[in-house]
Amino acid sequence: MPGLVHIVDDDESFRTAIERRLKLAGYDVATYGSSQALLESAPNDEAAGCILLDVRIPGLSGPELQTRLVASGSTLPIIFLTGYADTPTTVRAIKAGAEDFLTKPISSEQLIDAIERALAGQRVSRAQRSRLDAFRSHLASLTHRERQVFDLIVRGRINKQIAHELGTTERTVKAHRHQVMEKMQSHSLAELVSIAERLGMLDVNSD
Repeated sequence: MPGLVHIVDDDESFRTAIERRLKLAGYDVATYGSSQALLESAPNDEAAGCILLDVRIPGLSGPELQTRLVASGSTLPIIFLTGYADTPTTVRAIKAGAEDFLTKPISSEQLIDAIERALAGQRVSRAQRSRLDAFRSHLASLTHRERQVFDLIVRGRINKQIAHELGTTERTVKAHRHQVMEKMQSHSLAELVSIAERLGMLDVNSD
C-alpha cells in the first residue's frame, strides 16, 4: 500500500531523479530543498509515509532535522541518504530512531525495499499505539473499586484474598471482577495481566 514519501535533499537533480523513480513505483512524493522547507510544510503524521533525508544539507543538517522532528512528536519514519557515510553519524542517527541509513548512489530496488520496511514498521507501531490508547480508555472507565480489584487480580490475588484486603465479601469481589473483565474487554486472566503489563501497571518487583 503506497504512501507519501518526503524527499529532503539540496541536490535538485538527485531529488528529481528519485521523485521520478518513486512515482513510477506508485508512491506519492513531496520534495524539499532544505530541512526548513520540510518543517514549514508540517507534514501530516497521520498519513502513511516516510522521510528520505540527506545527511549533509546546508542550514539545518539531516541529523538536526531528525532531532527537531522527534522533539515535536513526529512519528514519520526517517531513512537517511548520504554520499559520505561515516560510522559515528550512522550510529547516532539509528540510536535516535532512524529507520535506515543508505549510501548514494542507490538502486531503485534498495530504495524501495527500505521504504517498504519503513512503511511496514509504521503500520505496526500505529496499530500498537492504537491498542494502547484503547486499553487506557478502558482503564479510565473503571470505578475506583474496580481499579483496586484489577490491581489485585493481576498481582495474583484470589477472590478470597481480595475480599479480605478490601474489607468486602467474595460475592462482591466476583461482581467487580466480572465488570473489570467486561470493561477491559478481556477474556482471560492471562490477557488481563498482559494488558496491565502493556499499561505499565506491573513492574518486575511487584508482589
